This record gives sequence, C-alpha cells and structure tokens, in this order.
Amino acid sequence: MAKSCMVVGTSSNVGKSLVVAALCRIFKQDGWSVAPFKAQNMSLNAYVTPDGGEIGYAQALQAWAAGVPPRVEMNPILLKPQGNMTSQIILNGHPVGTYRAGDYYETFFDRGWQAVRDTLDRLSPEYDWLICEGAGSPAEMNLHHRDLTNMRVAKYLQAPTLLVADIDRGGALAHVVGTLQVLPEEERQLFAGIVINKFRGVLDLLQPGLDWLEEYTGLPVVGVLPWLDFALPAEDSMSLFEQRGSKRTAQIEIAVIRLPHIANFTDFDPLAAEPTVRVRFVGLNESLGSPDVAILPGSKATIADLMALQESGMAEQLQRFSGAIAGICGGMQMLGQAIADPAGYEGPSGKFRGLGLLPLETQLTGEKVTRQVSTSDRWLGESPILGYEIHQGRTTFGHSARRMFERDDLGCVSADDRVWGSYLHGLFDNHAWRRQWLNRLRMAKSLRPLPELAGHYSEDRDRLLDRLAEIWRPQLDLKVLGYHSKLT
Repeated sequence: MAKSCMVVGTSSNVGKSLVVAALCRIFKQDGWSVAPFKAQNMSLNAYVTPDGGEIGYAQALQAWAAGVPPRVEMNPILLKPQGNMTSQIILNGHPVGTYRAGDYYETFFDRGWQAVRDTLDRLSPEYDWLICEGAGSPAEMNLHHRDLTNMRVAKYLQAPTLLVADIDRGGALAHVVGTLQVLPEEERQLFAGIVINKFRGVLDLLQPGLDWLEEYTGLPVVGVLPWLDFALPAEDSMSLFEQRGSKRTAQIEIAVIRLPHIANFTDFDPLAAEPTVRVRFVGLNESLGSPDVAILPGSKATIADLMALQESGMAEQLQRFSGAIAGICGGMQMLGQAIADPAGYEGPSGKFRGLGLLPLETQLTGEKVTRQVSTSDRWLGESPILGYEIHQGRTTFGHSARRMFERDDLGCVSADDRVWGSYLHGLFDNHAWRRQWLNRLRMAKSLRPLPELAGHYSEDRDRLLDRLAEIWRPQLDLKVLGYHSKLT
C-alpha cells in the first residue's frame, strides 16, 4: 500500500498545485512510483485522459511530473462553474448533472465521499506514494463539515500534511497561525510542517519571523520556496489577473479575450513561451488595441459569454478588427453565424446570433464530447496534430468553409485566411503547426520566419518540471513526511 502525504494551503492560489507537482517530480527522480490525487477540484481548465475521462488540468500536469499517464482516479470530482451559482459535476471523468452550490453541498456529499474513498483504495496498491492536494483552505469553517477535499482525505489516509502559505501577498505568518487555530485538534495533529511559497526577499530578514512561527505553532518550517522566474500551467483564472511583464523581444502580439467563463486558458502557454510573442489577456470592457491576432478562447457558458461580448461592445470591436482572429472550442462557436440551444442546456432556450465571422452554426446538445485526437493539418503544412476535445454542441460548416484538418469536423478557415476556429484544445502544443502559423503572421509584417520546430510542447513542459524540482529540492526538508530517496 502507498505511503501518502497531503498538501493544503492557507487560501486559493498559494501554489499548492505546483508544490504537489514538484514533489511528484522529486519522488520520481528518487526512484519511487508516485501518483497525484485531488479529491475535488473546481476549475475550468480541464484535460481529457486517454480513455476519454475529464479531470483538472493541474492533476494532468502533476501526473506528467510523476511520469505516469493522467487518469480519472487522480481527480474523481471536478466542478466546472457555469454561472448563476451552478456547476457541472464531473464524477469519475464524466458529467452527472448540474447543481447549485447549496444543493451540491447538501445532496452530493455521501455520493462524493464514497467516490473519493473508492478511488483512493484503487490507487493505493498501485503506487509507492500518493501526493494529495487540498482545495482552497481547510479552514473555511462554513464548509468544513462537508469538505471532501482537505483534512477529511488526510484523516482517511492518516497522511502527514504540509501547510503552504503565499508570502508575496502579505500576512503569511498570520494566515498560517489562523488556519491552524480554527481546525479541530485531531486535524492539527496531522500537520508535519509549514511551507512558505513565492519568496523573493532577503531570508535573513525573514528568519526571525520563521523562528517565531515555529515556536508559536510547534511546527517546523520545512521550506522557503523562491519565486519562480518561469511559468507552468495555472489551475484557475485567478492567475490571469496577475501582472505579466512585457517582452522586449516580442514582435507578435496576441490578445486573448478574457471571457467571464474562460476555460482551458492553458491552451496559450506554448504561445506565451515563444520568445518573440507577447500574449495579453483583455477584459471585455477594455480596448482591444491593435494586436496582430485576437483569440476567443474556450468557455464553460458559451451563450452567456457571447451575450457578454455583445453587451460590452467587445463583439463590435472584434467585428471591426482588421487583423487575424481565431477561436478555440466555444470561441469558434461564437465566431459563427448562430448558436442554438433548443433544450435550454445553458439557460433559456433559443437561437442566438453569433459574431458572423465564420460560415458555421452550432446547436448545443446534451451529449458531451471528451476525447483525445490525432489528425493532420490541411491548411498550413500537413503536419501531424495532437489535441483533445471537450465540448457540448454539434457544429455544421457552410459550403464556403475551408476545413483545417483531415478530420472535417474539427475546424475551418474563412475564405480570406484571416479568421479560423477549431475544436482542438492543445493545438498550439504542436511545435510545427504553431511555428507555421506564427510564420504566416510574421510574413504579413515582413518579418523573417522563425526556424521550424519538431516535436511537442510536452517536451518543453517536461524540462520545466525538471527545473522546478532542481530549484525547489534544496529548499525542502522532506524528512518530516517520513521520506527518503529510494536510490540511497
């Protein structure tokens, strides 16, 4: 049976997911078979496993860090918010309904906790270690009695627990003390250490505070993790509101519209990693400006986001925009002539006018498509394409639509090559295709083409995970978890 540890945070966005990813990579490097686990995740960044199940993208990243294929057992419950205080519930990889928040906490607890226990019991015999992640904070006392994700999992596994705090936002020491103070004694007893994350100061100045924290809580500070100068995929859209530095070397600017229900914005990480590309997220009430490309991303509430585009004036900005335009998944649907929802899957039934920039129409259906895709490009250079689909809706392409891929239903291009849309998430992960597309944009600006690239962004991501482990390993004292390298 696997040993286990738990990673919880003083709040959301403190870096729990990356800490788990780092631990998974360190344990893998040290010779252990390891798997990540998050009982319940609330995120619109999702990934499709090889068997067609849907999990949080952060758990897929952690699985890659562990060197194992992502699987639905690593995230048995995924909540995908879709507005009006409702979320689609993904259970064991597949949708089982839409719940309002209050109804979910009152009616789904027993079923959810059974699923969590079942998946833990299936995973435990298969691995040496389970690295478990909490959600939000374990100290949200209004939800504590029905919290499926944090200390209930730690208690079930009797897992030594690390508490992560974000020092960059201020008040980290107080957040640690307050979190521990309100928890029941049986839960406090499981904490093995404290991790201070996102540190970019002078350690000597912080040390008196760390000494005080250890004396006050009785717990060791087992890591002070430095601020990272590179990015790995984020779990939720809170990260989109953080300031990003501009690139002095950027020659192509890409504006991604920050929809109210933006989904799978990890699609654009490979673009942001290009040295000559600047990716800028633009709110609906902001000026689009004059980028080289405007992209409509995926959405969990396509019709609501389409209406928000139109009401804010962003739809008109896009319709007047003379540069290139692209749409991914729900973004492609919005670029079409209309979206029909006769059964009211997303709210009031009806047919809604799209932006009219692509010759296609979409009808939303009750069936959700989740599958990995292997195809080839028909538009730019016949390169092989890997990606995945996550969408509800069937799209009909007009006679004038030029198909992008060998599989006809995956996307199309306008007659003048200026506007395109695709159902494929992970499209920009394909190095050859991404460079071919960027070089088309560069040609329009009389810029020299970028060198062709072979391979896939997964290779770059793997190198970043190695770098993450290299930077954080010396800062972490994992003996409090009962951990040692298998190789020594």
